[in-house]
Amino acid sequence: VQLQASGGGLVQAGDSLRLSCAASGLTFVNYDMGWFRQAPGKERGFVAAISRSGGSTYYADSVKGRFTISRDNAKNAVYLQMNSLKPEDTAVYYCEVKTRFPGTNWYNEHTYTYWGQGTQVTVSS
Repeated sequence: VQLQASGGGLVQAGDSLRLSCAASGLTFVNYDMGWFRQAPGKERGFVAAISRSGGSTYYADSVKGRFTISRDNAKNAVYLQMNSLKPEDTAVYYCEVKTRFPGTNWYNEHTYTYWGQGTQVTVSS
C-alpha cells in the first residue's frame, strides 16, 4: 500500500491550501480515510475523516468550519481543503487508511494505518 500526500507549502495566515492523497495497492472504495497532523514536539492528532462512500465526514473541533475533507473513489484519492489557515495549523499532514473498526471510532488514530510520507504545511503569522 502507498499513500502519497501532496499540496503542502508555506502560506500566510488566512490563506488556503488543498492537500491531496493518492492511494494505491488497496481497494480504495472499501476503506474509510482520515487526515492526521503532527506538529513538532506533539503527538499525531486527528484532523478529519470520511466514510467509504463519502457520505459522512468528521472533523476535529479545531478545524470545523475551516477544513473540508472529500474523496474521489474513481481516482483513488482523498483531499483536504484548508481555508482560513492559522499558525497553529502548522504541521506535517498525513493521510491514513482506517484499517480497524470501520464506520466507528473515527477520532482514534490507533484505528488507522499510514504508509508513506506526509506533507508539510507551514502557516506564518
